[in-house]
Amino acid sequence: MIAAISSWLVETIGSLGYIGIFILMAIESSVFPLPSEVVIIPAGYLAYTGEMNYFFIVIAGTLGSLAGACFNYYLALKLGRALLLKYGKYIFVKPHHLEKVEVFFKQHGEISTFSGRLLLGVRHFISLPAGLARMNMAKFSLYTILGSFIWVNILALLGYFIGGNQELIEEYLGYIIIALIILIIIAGFFYIKKHNKKSVK
Repeated sequence: MIAAISSWLVETIGSLGYIGIFILMAIESSVFPLPSEVVIIPAGYLAYTGEMNYFFIVIAGTLGSLAGACFNYYLALKLGRALLLKYGKYIFVKPHHLEKVEVFFKQHGEISTFSGRLLLGVRHFISLPAGLARMNMAKFSLYTILGSFIWVNILALLGYFIGGNQELIEEYLGYIIIALIILIIIAGFFYIKKHNKKSVK
């Protein structure tokens, strides 16, 4: 089953091509919970097999990340903190997410837009405080591109260098997918439970 899921994932990324990588990474870089690992690692593997071009994978992934980050930036810029706190839960932005990245942004300044792209739990949301702070768009784009470029390269290289071991990549990708499915089920369970409690009150 794990091998089948991994094979399907690799085939899907291959069929979507560079435009698909761009779109998926834009989604990943916005507020939606789509891990970049399940997009770029298979693409890196396909670069190893010669089915995709490594350079174009990195470009598509980096630009997709920038597009998603810009979406978050303008979302925060237009809505403001109060509306994000009130309605953010509908787009997967919870108060503790916003508070966490705001503290990180304040502690590390504008460079946090760069470093935040490399940190789990921060990467998806770091653009929000940048938008709230009305960070210079040119600087925001530059730091985002640099951070995303490094992250995409890390994942693509991982997929490329373990590409010679078919069993390893199948096992790695398979367990990622299974873990994600479990997390989605658990999150869905608690979300429904929480809202049922509110409706009872």
